Amino acid sequence: MTNALSIRSKYTIDQFMSSETIGAVSVNDDNQTILYASDESGVFNAYTVQVDGTNRTQITESTNDGIYPVTYLPGSHDFIFQQDREGNEISHLYLYQSNGSITDLTPSENEKASFLQWNHDRNSFYYLSNKRDARFFDLYKMDITSWKAELVFKNEDGLNVVTVAPDGKQLAIQHTVTDNESNMYIYSNENGLFQLNDQPGEAEFIPMMFSQDSKELYFLTNETSEFLQLKKINLATRVVTLVAEENWNIEFARFSPQYSFLIYSYNEDGQDKLKILSQDSNEFQLPELPEGELIAIKLSHDEQAMAFVTNSSVTPTDLFGYVPTSNQVIRLTNAQHPEIQSEDLVKADIVHYQSFDGLTIPAVYYEPYLNKDEKAPALVLVHGGPGGQSTTDYNPMVQYLVNQGYAVMAVNNRGSSGYGKSFYKAADKQHGEIDLQDCIEAKKYLISTGRIDEEKIGIMGGSYGGYMVLAALAFQPDSFKVGVDIFGVSNWERTLKEIPAWWESGRQALYKKIGDPYHENDYIRRISPLFHADHIHKPLIVLQGANDPRVLKVESDEIVAEVKKNDVPVEYLVFEDEGHGFSKRTNQIKGYQAIKTFLDEHL
Repeated sequence: MTNALSIRSKYTIDQFMSSETIGAVSVNDDNQTILYASDESGVFNAYTVQVDGTNRTQITESTNDGIYPVTYLPGSHDFIFQQDREGNEISHLYLYQSNGSITDLTPSENEKASFLQWNHDRNSFYYLSNKRDARFFDLYKMDITSWKAELVFKNEDGLNVVTVAPDGKQLAIQHTVTDNESNMYIYSNENGLFQLNDQPGEAEFIPMMFSQDSKELYFLTNETSEFLQLKKINLATRVVTLVAEENWNIEFARFSPQYSFLIYSYNEDGQDKLKILSQDSNEFQLPELPEGELIAIKLSHDEQAMAFVTNSSVTPTDLFGYVPTSNQVIRLTNAQHPEIQSEDLVKADIVHYQSFDGLTIPAVYYEPYLNKDEKAPALVLVHGGPGGQSTTDYNPMVQYLVNQGYAVMAVNNRGSSGYGKSFYKAADKQHGEIDLQDCIEAKKYLISTGRIDEEKIGIMGGSYGGYMVLAALAFQPDSFKVGVDIFGVSNWERTLKEIPAWWESGRQALYKKIGDPYHENDYIRRISPLFHADHIHKPLIVLQGANDPRVLKVESDEIVAEVKKNDVPVEYLVFEDEGHGFSKRTNQIKGYQAIKTFLDEHL
């Protein structure tokens, strides 16, 4: 899409990164107070605001490690939050009390814990913890009077407990076979573990939630479709009924606290959408939504107040309050930096292009505002995963680069999620090869616009996308002019052998997708850029978190050292207090400014 010439303001990285990021919402039983996470202070902390927009207050004062509130305690302004240490992903659950005291509820040193759900009476909650065995997550139940925990389900087979029935007698469990196949189980003390899906063939079965009477289980499956559909199964008769389907993946579903509404989200060609169905299965419409997509919604326990969040490609996530009795939506935050005007930014454009073999590849495209006959430098942006997806959500780094004159094309190469199961598995055991070709073919689309300088196209990505950057420079060394690698894998042999202990349940699925480092070593080394670094002769910048448990710092250390031997310009930034992703504003500003400076010099 060609943007018409007009005078547009340029903004600094400080302005872009000073826009607020909102998340982790809970609505208090008083129907007045909303709890949420915000990085307004520079790191994530807990904030509250009244549903009418008054009395916004910062509750916690962390200056280093992000605090992410999970839920209010029933009938109280105390709440539970989650926090790790400097990005190590070993998150604990904490109790914050209104007097300011904080208690670690899961204090074992290497325990990784996550909140699952409240029990029916809300006098205790369920959570997952790997304190017994670092590889597997057991299910615990913690009483909120004594704050004592009891083991409910001992996980010794790499299973994933997804939800507990309202009657507390049944668990819904998923077992991952591959990234394309999973099985679904019910567990009870009375009957033990039994599998619900018994049809042959490769398909996903993902439990979501039980019905209010605990007699039915709602789940997602692509057994009879390219896309995930929402179905339910009667646990007594095993009769399966279709509940909802879209021409895209339904990604999540849940009931409102009193089961008045069924809420589900789906992915429409890189755009997140959300539907709310009432008890009669009619779609419930909120009044006069602001521009952007409704991406999440939370209701108070009695459903008399709700909070929801919106997002668009040119506006950060914002929080809104809604009281059904007044039918009024009230904006609670204005996350965009006050000096940035959304009309100066570039809306995401969903485009499609043909790859080398005729397969259609979707992408999210941002073209800067250009003068007549002006041509822009461009970046092909590759998402993480490998099975991730680039979407139209607000991305301040992308908007900053586009605002500074760079076109960005976020490619959803084969192997990306969101486009059906065939597309998702199309790159299995061919990563860094066939999906890399999709990224290279993106250049043809960029050039075809007539607005891109074909001699100034680089490649950028984070995590698996960072690997793709290194793969492009090593295996197709003349395809891109520069590479921007953000904590990317350079040596699959090491990364696959040293995945975090808590990923054990998905280890074999990862091996079946990427390759087995113990039995397919020659292949693994063939697709690992570190062993082919002598071919890299284009400028490279690498960003890395020192505490990253997924892509270890040594991955970046070694590729930087090897590429420097080629007498190639290499820049390397390490953030000592970050993990897999940069959560602190000062680090984001430093890192993204360094990327822009590097691109200005080399692209």
